[in-house]
Amino acid sequence: MNENRSVFALNGVTGMLIATLLLLSILAVLTYFGIMLQKDVASKPYAIKDQQSIQMISKQNASHIVIKE
Repeated sequence: MNENRSVFALNGVTGMLIATLLLLSILAVLTYFGIMLQKDVASKPYAIKDQQSIQMISKQNASHIVIKE
């Protein structure tokens, strides 16, 4: 017989609660960083200069963006 069973073992209710709290804490941290990054980017608008010379595939396209601070 298996006498080592326990409802509060790590593979039972306790393990489920630990996993749930871990996932919720990861979600909270990522949401916080996402909101902070979004606030930072929203406070720095940008403009595109010389739109006619932008090519479809080019590494120099990044030089057309001017960040207004």
